[in-house]
Amino acid sequence: MSIITTRPHVAIKKPELLAPAGNLEKLEFAIRYGADAVYIGGQQFGLRAKAGNFSFEDMKKGVDFAHKHQAKVFVAANIFAHNEDLKGLEAYLKALEKAEVDAMIVADPAIVYRAKQVVPEMEIHLSTQASTTNWQTVKFWKDEGISRVVLAREVSLKEIQEIKHHVEIELEAFIHGAMCISYSGRCVLSNHMAHRDANRGGCAQSCRWRYDLFEDGINEDEANGAIPLFQENDDAFTMGSKDLCMIDSVPDMIEAGIDSLKIEGRMKSVHYVATVVNAYRHAIDSYIADPKSYSFDNAWMDEIKKASHRPLTKAFYYHKPNNEDQIYTEGPKVRSFDFVGLVLEYDQETKIATIQQRNNFMVGQEVEFFGPDTAFVQSIEHIEDEDGKALDAARHPLQIIKIPVDAPVYPNDMMRKEN
Repeated sequence: MSIITTRPHVAIKKPELLAPAGNLEKLEFAIRYGADAVYIGGQQFGLRAKAGNFSFEDMKKGVDFAHKHQAKVFVAANIFAHNEDLKGLEAYLKALEKAEVDAMIVADPAIVYRAKQVVPEMEIHLSTQASTTNWQTVKFWKDEGISRVVLAREVSLKEIQEIKHHVEIELEAFIHGAMCISYSGRCVLSNHMAHRDANRGGCAQSCRWRYDLFEDGINEDEANGAIPLFQENDDAFTMGSKDLCMIDSVPDMIEAGIDSLKIEGRMKSVHYVATVVNAYRHAIDSYIADPKSYSFDNAWMDEIKKASHRPLTKAFYYHKPNNEDQIYTEGPKVRSFDFVGLVLEYDQETKIATIQQRNNFMVGQEVEFFGPDTAFVQSIEHIEDEDGKALDAARHPLQIIKIPVDAPVYPNDMMRKEN
């Protein structure tokens, strides 16, 4: 599928792998499983009001953890502000600086302008919400002191190459995750349907609701005596996009000159973050290690599909999306595995693992252990609680249990089972 040619006389640069972190636990797992940087939201000025956004205390803890592991933290402050939204901005900016975050992600020029006054040393990244689709706009923002532009999701790989040819600046682009059906996420459907402003952090994902077609307020099927709306076999439709997945196109993303490959999903689970980050980490590292001999490993795609996802698409990168890239009929997210346990420790002599339960599992079930350096399957032969009492199943949330495990596992490895 490749349409990208290697840029002449330009050494291949290893891109940053940027992961979402909706809370402190997700931040730590993203970094442990291979992220070079994470992006988070504070409790103001961000576009994910329903995410587990960070207090300044947790933000500082996250920054300290990231820096200890040679990773970075970026804070999204990417609303389009109305006058009243700007109250408290100066204090918020100073608090970000005090927390030692590495950069802030901004869409509104008012916030850019104020940040450059209040925290002039703070690195500013232009959010994808700013809908940047051409090199002259990128140059404008570079001249305004922006150090990185997160490109609009509507740009193609060829357009990214052209932007990189004309402007020497860091470019960030999405490589995986949910796609907004509206232009760079600048949607007002949620405002009209749910009185929640998507551009101020309140998106209700109205595009993924079920709709029916009316004419003059009358539904044709009902007028003719048909069954009520939204029965099992009716023609209700949605307006959502399939999920972006470029794991088998990592070489093209790198060759296009993208400096940071971004995974969407601050509201996704710990299991999703760890699984997706780990798969892309392997793909990126494999290509960078030996571009000429690189071969895509189908196991990476299999791994991606173990996390919750909708049907997959390559969005705008190779062609303009058509009906094959949209979701017109309702369908549940696909999730082939459930996260059931977190490894706390492992005794090499007894081969007993201490596990924190995250979902129900029982004796006799087959489970898979996975982590940055772990991948194997085995059956659960025995479960006991902290007092040594034998159990037929681990049923209680966050219960600490012990199980025999044939091969070594490590703290923060995950245990999952197939649905």
